[in-house]
Amino acid sequence: MTANKDSKIGLGESHLGFLGDKKDEMIVVEMKHASISLRKANLEYYTNDTPSMSDADYDVLKRHYEKLELNFPHLKLKNSPINEIGGPLSEGFSKIEHNVRMLSLGNAFNSKDVKDFDDRIRKYLNLGPTEIVEYTAEPKIDGLSLSVMYEYGELVYAATRGDGVIGENVTNNARVIDSIPKVLVGAPDKLEVRGEIYMTHEDFHQLNIKSAEDKKRLFSNPRNAAAGSLRQLDCEITKQRPLKFIAYAWGALSSSIGETQFTSIQTMKNLGFKVNPLTFNCASTEELLVHYNLIEQKRATLGYDIDGVVYKVNNLSFQERLGFRSTTPRWAIAHKFAAELAWTWLEAIEIQVGRTGALSPVARLKPVTVGGVVVSNATLHNEDYIAGWDSQGNALREGQDIRIGDWVQVYRAGDVIPKIANVDLSKRGVGSVVYDFPKNCPVCGSIAVRDLGDAVRRCGSGITCPAQKIERLKHFVGRSAFDIEGLGGKQIESFFNDDLLSIEGPSDIFTLRKRDEQNAIKLQDRDGWGKKSAEKLFDAIDISRTISLGRLIFSLGIRQVGEQASNLLANHYKTWQKFFEEMITTEEASSTSWEDVNSIDGVGPVMADSLVGTFRNPSQVKAIQNLVSHLSIQDAEPHLGLESPIFGKTLVFTGTLERMSRAEAKATAERMGAKVSGSVSSKTDILIAGLEAGSKAKKAINLGIKVIDEDAWAELIEVK
Repeated sequence: MTANKDSKIGLGESHLGFLGDKKDEMIVVEMKHASISLRKANLEYYTNDTPSMSDADYDVLKRHYEKLELNFPHLKLKNSPINEIGGPLSEGFSKIEHNVRMLSLGNAFNSKDVKDFDDRIRKYLNLGPTEIVEYTAEPKIDGLSLSVMYEYGELVYAATRGDGVIGENVTNNARVIDSIPKVLVGAPDKLEVRGEIYMTHEDFHQLNIKSAEDKKRLFSNPRNAAAGSLRQLDCEITKQRPLKFIAYAWGALSSSIGETQFTSIQTMKNLGFKVNPLTFNCASTEELLVHYNLIEQKRATLGYDIDGVVYKVNNLSFQERLGFRSTTPRWAIAHKFAAELAWTWLEAIEIQVGRTGALSPVARLKPVTVGGVVVSNATLHNEDYIAGWDSQGNALREGQDIRIGDWVQVYRAGDVIPKIANVDLSKRGVGSVVYDFPKNCPVCGSIAVRDLGDAVRRCGSGITCPAQKIERLKHFVGRSAFDIEGLGGKQIESFFNDDLLSIEGPSDIFTLRKRDEQNAIKLQDRDGWGKKSAEKLFDAIDISRTISLGRLIFSLGIRQVGEQASNLLANHYKTWQKFFEEMITTEEASSTSWEDVNSIDGVGPVMADSLVGTFRNPSQVKAIQNLVSHLSIQDAEPHLGLESPIFGKTLVFTGTLERMSRAEAKATAERMGAKVSGSVSSKTDILIAGLEAGSKAKKAINLGIKVIDEDAWAELIEVK
């Protein structure tokens, strides 16, 4: 289920009155779907350390569910996920029951939420608006919660939060973490210290370098690395991982360690625990928000991940009076950062050359976590964007340019490539200089030309530029083109730079098996390959020789000709022979064939000029003819349109099909108006699983996507 902040079902009964008796049934279904998604996310995050949902999406989904319960309390599920903390316990560890429950925190997402929190505190304690209520404010570290129990100064056990009542016994692992004291001097007879296990950015980077060298799985972010390292069954593995522990709270204790929240934290520091130096006392919500903004500004320079600021009532007697709700304390709240925004340093600007010669600037950033993902690169679009102008000549960022060394704001939206939103001029250095966009291709050195009206500067050497060759090849094997299993961007780069394999053009891919047989050192002998994987690649290449006309046109990577336009051209010309003959004989703005290509709905003069220009280039025509000689091109068939049962749906094929080849299955689906994807996502409608279907089928089942076998597929596409 995809959470939607604007979902009408979550906004109130007034939007559902027209449904009558079916309203309650729809709400219950919505609640159940949201409940399943929340539990799945909790399992992945807390138990398996492999979250597939971003923090931002989780927060949206949880608020959506809470709104459903608030607006329709009579329909509240008996096993509401709102009453649960953490996730299911792993079976690999023994269990420990917490003396005092380890609760989660409620969330605030803006200044109004923070002021509402303060108002609730005052109302509950019967305090007036002029009476001072102090709060502590500290960074919320994105790690794994841990409880460490000491008796008479000695560490006796350590446990994860688990479900809040029972945690996993990770005592042996805690003992090998340097920042967790083994003995305390001057502590109460019984003291339970609570804090966060985390990993710094530098340690995370070095761990992944070592994992890559050892050919082990890489971690996606520091939080997952820390959680996975603590929850190892072999403490020797944990000992080798650079884990750190920072204390911020306590559980059971035999005597007080301070009169306030702040002084208690200082006591833990004096006992030998690391505490956060950015923990401050604030006398008002205004001071809380100032400190929040300060920490947000420091976020990228801390060296570890945080996702918000935690506020706690400083007066411990107030905390005791306020008490707890079912899963959260009334006296604390987490003010979350806008999950898709962060500030960091722009360390360099690099220029990448695309398949059409476009020079694309990329910002190299000091790594920062944005929306649960570690971001080190961001797009800068083009030279105008860097200079502070949009495509219409309007000022961006009040006309401020972007320079190397700037303190910049980065944002993401969903899976979109990170971008730079703003620049903090107050932190710009005295020696800062305006960025001079290159006038030559950084790869081949050719002059980079910017045509009138074009926002992009392009390398003028065409396919003789090595960078353009590689990018064209990557496009050629992409999912919407030939989609050759096992041949992606990394393999293309490797083969392009291999003197023996030497893939410089698309046709070289289809002679790979023959040339490999002639080489003294074969593909199967190279690092990362074997006999089985090499043979599997060769077979996949052979399967891809059969391709639909639309996919072939798209694979050529002609500028302005995208996937949709390629299919329009295929449906218009029907056969490759017809298409090819028309293209090589078309003369700009004079012949009937030029009028014909421009008459296609969706094809304009700019696209037509780019298309025809490709077939005027003798070297490109020769390369295309060489490619086609290796292929079996399927004619475009009449589109079944809305009569098709799969029209408009997104399909994924996996495993081995017996009734038809993968290429034929894809072509058939596209002819019937479906879109065929190479990967499973929330947008997938149906997965067709052949023999030996693997991870794609498993992922589809987990996402609740319809999965059918080849027999059901054959029945589905039968046209009555």
